[in-house]
Amino acid sequence: MAKKPLIPRRSPCPLNASVEMLGDRWSLLILRDMMVWGFQTFKEFLGSHERIATNILADRLRRLEKSGIIASKPDPSDGRKQIYVLTAKGIDLAPVLAEMVLWAARHEKTGNQQLIRSLKGNKEQVIAHIRKTWAEQQNPPRKP
Repeated sequence: MAKKPLIPRRSPCPLNASVEMLGDRWSLLILRDMMVWGFQTFKEFLGSHERIATNILADRLRRLEKSGIIASKPDPSDGRKQIYVLTAKGIDLAPVLAEMVLWAARHEKTGNQQLIRSLKGNKEQVIAHIRKTWAEQQNPPRKP
Protein backbone atom coordinates (compact mmCIF):
# COMPACT_ATOMS: atom_id res chain seq x y z
CA MET A 1 0.00 0.00 0.00
CA ALA A 2 1.43 3.37 -1.03
CA LYS A 3 1.95 5.90 1.71
CA LYS A 4 0.57 9.42 1.47
CA PRO A 5 3.40 11.85 0.60
CA LEU A 6 4.68 14.00 3.45
CA ILE A 7 4.64 16.99 1.11
CA PRO A 8 2.26 17.65 -1.82
CA ARG A 9 3.50 16.47 -5.23
CA ARG A 10 3.05 18.04 -8.67
CA SER A 11 2.07 14.66 -10.08
CA PRO A 12 1.63 11.07 -8.90
CA CYS A 13 4.55 9.84 -11.05
CA PRO A 14 7.08 7.90 -8.90
CA LEU A 15 10.04 9.47 -10.72
CA ASN A 16 8.56 12.90 -10.05
CA ALA A 17 8.29 12.05 -6.34
CA SER A 18 11.97 11.03 -6.31
CA VAL A 19 13.05 14.17 -8.12
CA GLU A 20 11.00 16.41 -5.84
CA MET A 21 12.62 14.88 -2.76
CA LEU A 22 16.18 14.52 -4.11
CA GLY A 23 16.27 16.57 -7.28
CA ASP A 24 19.29 18.71 -6.69
CA ARG A 25 22.95 18.02 -6.21
CA TRP A 26 23.12 19.42 -2.69
CA SER A 27 20.58 16.97 -1.29
CA LEU A 28 22.40 14.04 -2.88
CA LEU A 29 25.76 15.28 -1.62
CA ILE A 30 24.40 15.67 1.92
CA LEU A 31 23.20 12.05 1.75
CA ARG A 32 26.59 10.94 0.41
CA ASP A 33 28.33 12.73 3.27
CA MET A 34 26.05 11.02 5.78
CA MET A 35 26.46 7.55 4.28
CA VAL A 36 30.12 7.58 3.24
CA TRP A 37 31.73 9.96 5.71
CA GLY A 38 29.34 9.70 8.66
CA PHE A 39 28.64 13.44 8.80
CA GLN A 40 25.97 14.43 11.31
CA THR A 41 26.43 18.14 12.04
CA PHE A 42 25.88 21.36 10.15
CA LYS A 43 29.56 22.20 10.58
CA GLU A 44 30.65 18.85 9.09
CA PHE A 45 28.44 19.39 6.03
CA LEU A 46 29.89 22.89 5.59
CA GLY A 47 33.37 21.36 5.52
CA SER A 48 32.54 19.14 2.57
CA HIS A 49 34.69 19.46 -0.53
CA GLU A 50 31.91 21.05 -2.62
CA ARG A 51 31.57 24.05 -0.27
CA ILE A 52 27.81 24.43 0.11
CA ALA A 53 26.54 27.84 1.21
CA THR A 54 25.01 27.99 4.69
CA ASN A 55 21.58 29.11 3.47
CA ILE A 56 21.41 26.30 0.90
CA LEU A 57 22.57 23.73 3.45
CA ALA A 58 19.93 24.83 5.96
CA ASP A 59 17.25 24.66 3.26
CA ARG A 60 18.26 21.19 2.03
CA LEU A 61 18.44 19.79 5.55
CA ARG A 62 14.92 21.13 6.17
CA ARG A 63 13.64 19.63 2.90
CA LEU A 64 15.23 16.24 3.56
CA GLU A 65 13.74 16.23 7.05
CA LYS A 66 10.30 17.28 5.80
CA SER A 67 10.45 14.43 3.26
CA GLY A 68 11.26 11.95 6.04
CA ILE A 69 14.70 11.09 4.61
CA ILE A 70 16.63 12.46 7.59
CA ALA A 71 15.72 13.35 11.16
CA SER A 72 17.29 15.79 13.57
CA LYS A 73 17.73 15.72 17.30
CA PRO A 74 19.50 17.99 19.78
CA ASP A 75 23.19 17.29 20.27
CA PRO A 76 23.50 15.72 23.75
CA SER A 77 26.73 17.65 24.38
CA ASP A 78 25.31 21.03 23.25
CA GLY A 79 21.53 21.40 23.04
CA ARG A 80 21.89 24.43 20.75
CA LYS A 81 23.23 22.19 17.98
CA GLN A 82 21.39 19.59 15.94
CA ILE A 83 22.51 16.10 14.99
CA TYR A 84 21.21 14.85 11.64
CA VAL A 85 20.64 11.15 11.05
CA LEU A 86 19.30 9.09 8.20
CA THR A 87 15.88 7.55 8.67
CA ALA A 88 14.99 4.08 7.39
CA LYS A 89 13.65 5.84 4.29
CA GLY A 90 16.99 7.61 3.91
CA ILE A 91 19.21 4.55 4.32
CA ASP A 92 17.14 2.81 1.65
CA LEU A 93 18.75 5.24 -0.80
CA ALA A 94 22.18 3.59 -0.36
CA PRO A 95 21.78 1.26 -3.38
CA VAL A 96 20.47 4.16 -5.49
CA LEU A 97 23.49 6.32 -4.66
CA ALA A 98 25.83 3.38 -5.27
CA GLU A 99 24.38 2.94 -8.75
CA MET A 100 24.72 6.65 -9.43
CA VAL A 101 28.40 6.49 -8.46
CA LEU A 102 29.00 3.52 -10.73
CA TRP A 103 27.09 5.14 -13.60
CA ALA A 104 29.15 8.34 -13.34
CA ALA A 105 32.40 6.34 -13.14
CA ARG A 106 31.47 4.49 -16.36
CA HIS A 107 30.80 7.68 -18.29
CA GLU A 108 32.98 10.41 -16.76
CA LYS A 109 36.42 10.90 -15.30
CA THR A 110 35.82 10.95 -11.55
CA GLY A 111 37.71 10.89 -8.29
CA ASN A 112 37.40 8.66 -5.23
CA GLN A 113 38.65 5.63 -7.11
CA GLN A 114 38.81 3.66 -3.87
CA LEU A 115 35.03 3.91 -3.48
CA ILE A 116 34.52 2.99 -7.13
CA ARG A 117 36.80 -0.05 -6.81
CA SER A 118 34.97 -1.13 -3.67
CA LEU A 119 31.59 -0.82 -5.35
CA LYS A 120 32.76 -2.62 -8.47
CA GLY A 121 34.34 -5.37 -6.37
CA ASN A 122 31.42 -6.03 -4.06
CA LYS A 123 28.63 -3.48 -4.13
CA GLU A 124 26.42 -5.52 -1.82
CA GLN A 125 29.15 -5.67 0.84
CA VAL A 126 29.69 -1.88 0.68
CA ILE A 127 25.95 -1.25 1.01
CA ALA A 128 25.72 -3.78 3.86
CA HIS A 129 28.53 -1.92 5.67
CA ILE A 130 26.71 1.41 5.22
CA ARG A 131 23.50 -0.15 6.56
CA LYS A 132 25.34 -1.75 9.51
CA THR A 133 26.97 1.56 10.45
CA TRP A 134 23.57 3.25 10.25
CA ALA A 135 21.95 0.56 12.41
CA GLU A 136 24.68 0.96 15.04
CA GLN A 137 24.01 4.71 15.12
CA GLN A 138 20.32 3.99 15.71
CA ASN A 139 21.03 1.62 18.59
CA PRO A 140 24.31 2.62 20.22
CA PRO A 141 25.66 0.18 22.80
CA ARG A 142 24.63 1.02 26.34
CA LYS A 143 27.28 1.91 28.86
CA PRO A 144 27.51 -0.57 31.76
